[in-house]
Amino acid sequence: MEAAREAREQVQAAIDGELRLLDPEVRASDALVTALLDPEFVEFGASGRRWGRETVLEATGSGGITAEDPVVVTEMAGTLLAPGVVHLTYHSADHGRRVQRSSVWRRHPEAGWRLYFHQGTPTEE
Repeated sequence: MEAAREAREQVQAAIDGELRLLDPEVRASDALVTALLDPEFVEFGASGRRWGRETVLEATGSGGITAEDPVVVTEMAGTLLAPGVVHLTYHSADHGRRVQRSSVWRRHPEAGWRLYFHQGTPTEE
């Protein structure tokens, strides 16, 4: 049962990180976003654009998400792929646009949990 508890804790840590990245206050801070993104971070966005750590930092400070208009997250679930590696899936809704999302988080010994990979695919569901 110890392994199951550890798996739940690791999945929850990744979920917490993902939700922090969607928080408008976190997104407004380069330091907070940097702390949550892996140095090797890559994203294939819902727009089809490829993002890296630096391009995400350029975009997050632009005010795309505001406290008055937060992203709505549903159906978030996670799976421990290996010790220190978690895969999350969920749906997001923002300005009437719904996106299926997939993220891979990995734990660094010194830095904690960081987002390594993310992909968003638009959906009508």
